[in-house]
Amino acid sequence: MKRLFITGQSGFVGLAFERLREHAVAAHGWQLVTADSAYDLLEPAALDQVLQQARPDAVIHLAGQTFIPEAFRDPAHTLDVNLKGTLNLLQALQRNGFSGTFLYVSSGDVYGRVDPELLPISEQQPARPQNPYAVSKAAAELLCYQWSCNLPWRILVARPFNHIGPGQREDFVISSVARQLARIRLKLQEPRILVGDVDVSRDFLDVEDVISAYLALLESGQNGEIYNVCSGKEYLVRDMIASMLYLTETDAAIEQDPARLRPSDLRRVKGSNRKITQATAWQPAIPMQQTLLSVLADWDARVAAESAAQTRS
Repeated sequence: MKRLFITGQSGFVGLAFERLREHAVAAHGWQLVTADSAYDLLEPAALDQVLQQARPDAVIHLAGQTFIPEAFRDPAHTLDVNLKGTLNLLQALQRNGFSGTFLYVSSGDVYGRVDPELLPISEQQPARPQNPYAVSKAAAELLCYQWSCNLPWRILVARPFNHIGPGQREDFVISSVARQLARIRLKLQEPRILVGDVDVSRDFLDVEDVISAYLALLESGQNGEIYNVCSGKEYLVRDMIASMLYLTETDAAIEQDPARLRPSDLRRVKGSNRKITQATAWQPAIPMQQTLLSVLADWDARVAAESAAQTRS
């Protein structure tokens, strides 16, 4: 089997890859190889050591600083990790004789605010990033394109939109609501859910569909090209929360928390997945209700474990 190395193996998508290693990953002909120890994208020697052990035929570069509020707090570090770290990884691969496929995972956030009449967002839409995280991703995309023009590797870029699923941090809206619902059901908090702006729409996709898209791109994506990874559907956040209340049979008030509001939040987001579908035949396969149920079950288990641990202590 071909050897697939992913950076960011301890992150949300990285852990989902690990869960799927014996099924979806292997079904595509890949053996998932992971680092034996922690490494830093800003330390070239550490990257050399990891790659000499991994000997990958393909790399999916997931690692980076992905939390937008943190990017505003420390934009220099975000640029260092997401841009310079990507350069360090590419150079380390070159030093170690890599000749396979490199998939850089960017973000749909690079598009910035798009007028509603231009929805759904296609790859032809210009990148107009509105936060330091998106700037760092757009810059790394350009770096990858430059390398794709000068090396015999296949280098391509994925722009995933919002993806959700088990294991996601509570900093993200669907995960945050699921955690609060779990706490309410265990009588650990009052029946009220604190949220930011819920009258916005997003293009949500199950993390397992995201992974299947990345694997499809490794097989059929074209060198130097950028591909949206999205559902092609527009979901109002308020409606998503209502669905979660219905699925858990929970009655709770929705309260806006000013601390959760982001001044640069986009009002509407809907992507086009036509390009990746035409290139790879990939399509989203997991219904949203199934995704929400898996997120809710995950947080039920996590909150129960947290509560049990606190009781023991």
